[in-house]
Amino acid sequence: MPLPFKHPPENICILRLSAIGDVCHTLPIIQTIQKHWPSTKLTWIIGKTEYPLVNEIQNINFIVFDKANGLKAYKDIRKQLKNTEFDALLHMQMSLRTSLISLLVNSKIKLGFDKQRAKDLQWLFSNTTIPYKEKQHVIDSFFGFTETLGITEHEYQWNIPVTRQTPLVDKTPYVVISPCSSMAYRNWTAEGYAAIADWLYDQHDMQVVLSGGHSVIEKEMADKITRQVKHPVLNLTAKTDLKQLLSLLKDAYCVISPDSGPAHIATAVNTPVIGLYACTNPERARPYLSKQWTVNRYPEAIQKKFHSGVEQVKWGKRVRDDWAMKLITVDDVTAKFNQLSKANPV
Repeated sequence: MPLPFKHPPENICILRLSAIGDVCHTLPIIQTIQKHWPSTKLTWIIGKTEYPLVNEIQNINFIVFDKANGLKAYKDIRKQLKNTEFDALLHMQMSLRTSLISLLVNSKIKLGFDKQRAKDLQWLFSNTTIPYKEKQHVIDSFFGFTETLGITEHEYQWNIPVTRQTPLVDKTPYVVISPCSSMAYRNWTAEGYAAIADWLYDQHDMQVVLSGGHSVIEKEMADKITRQVKHPVLNLTAKTDLKQLLSLLKDAYCVISPDSGPAHIATAVNTPVIGLYACTNPERARPYLSKQWTVNRYPEAIQKKFHSGVEQVKWGKRVRDDWAMKLITVDDVTAKFNQLSKANPV
C-alpha cells in the first residue's frame, strides 16, 4: 500500500513507550490524525509509567507495556495484538526495546525515522521512513510521520483531560518549581532555585511550590532548596501522582524547570514554562509554546566546551558537564518572569 494514503486508513498503530516528555510530544500527532481522519482507529502501545497521563483521552485503544515484566511483557503484547492487522505502524521511538515490539505488530507499513536520525539501528525494523529534515524541534520531527501518511496540516493541540483533584495548594496564584531533570547534569542549582523562590515571594507575593518525583536526587534537591529559602515554600516532592501533577501544573501561573517531563506536561495544559537550558539545544527540546520565556545559555556552553558555535556542531549536541547549567544566572530567570508577567498579568 503506497504512501501517502489516498483515503483515510482503517487502523493505525502508534509505538511510543516513553518518556513523559516525548509522550507529550506525541499528542499533537494523535490530535492531528483524530481531527483529519476521524474514522481511523488508533492503537497506542505505551509504557506503564506514562499511561496514566493520557489514559482518559478518548477513541484510543491503549496497549500498556510493562518493562519490569521482562520477556512476559513482550508475550503480553503479542497476545493483545493477535489477529489484528494495521494499515500502518508509526514506529516513533528509537530503542531496541521498541524495535523488538515492532516485530510483534502485523502491519503492511512500518514507518520509522530516516537513516540519518534513526539511532539504535531502528531503520532495520522499518520498511518505510519519514524524509530527513534538518534542525527540527522534536514535535516537528514527529509531524514527519503524519506528513508521510498524507496529512499536511499540523494540529498544535494536546487536549489531555484533566480530572479535578483535591487542591494541593491553598494560595493562588502560585508558581511551580520543578527543579530536576532525568539527568543530573541538566539540573540547575539549589541556590539558584532558592533565590528565585524568595524573589517571587518578595517581589510578586507568589506562593512557590516544589514538585518532583521519588528519586533520591529529587528529594535531596528539594531538601536543599527548603533549607536555603528565607520564606516558606510548599514542598510536594514525592507527594503527587501523574494525575495530581497534571492538575497542579494546569492551575499554576507558570512553571520553572530545566529540560524535563513536567515542563512538557505544563505545555500540554497550556501553562507557560520558564525553561532553563544550557546542556541541550532549546530549539530542539524546549517547551514548545514557551520559546519567548526560555532561558538559553546553550550557545555559551557550546562555545566553552567545543570552542565552536551552535551552527557548527551536530544538531542536538549535548553538553554533559555540571558547570554548563551554572551559566544560568538568577537575573536570567527573573528577567524572563518579568517579561511573562507583563505579557500575562497575574
